[in-house]
Amino acid sequence: MDKLKKVLSGQDDGSDGSNILERANQASTLAWGTRMKGFLICFILGAFSSILATCLLWIPGFGLPVFAVLYSAGNLCALASTSFLIGPCRQLKTMCAPERALATAIMLVCLVLTLCSAFWWKNNGLALLFCILQFLAFTWYGLSYIPFARDAVMKMFSLCL
Repeated sequence: MDKLKKVLSGQDDGSDGSNILERANQASTLAWGTRMKGFLICFILGAFSSILATCLLWIPGFGLPVFAVLYSAGNLCALASTSFLIGPCRQLKTMCAPERALATAIMLVCLVLTLCSAFWWKNNGLALLFCILQFLAFTWYGLSYIPFARDAVMKMFSLCL
């Protein structure tokens, strides 16, 4: 409690040797039940947002921008849901791991490009293309957590072609 008082009053000089990420991780320690609830709420919210976005895509006039926002928000919620389970610092480390870095970068770039093409460029075809690429990158990212899943998918596609 004294530490909290020092921080809030501005008297904490941070001399305990920990950096900002370690302090944020320590501040975000939650009980396992709370972590599971946060994960489920975030994941369900993300899935619902993506499904709702798909339903609203077909509304003439403003369907695509709404789709782009809701679909991108759904992907971000689904991505953030795992940080409840493993913590925000570890989530960032695993996202930047060599086996996931390319998929993470493509997913985030496509997310930004989806929103740019829907709002600034007003190009519906391009926005839809970036949403598809966003989905594929997110799927490839998710498969990296399952042992041998990427290899199985590659083998399946090589058999089909």
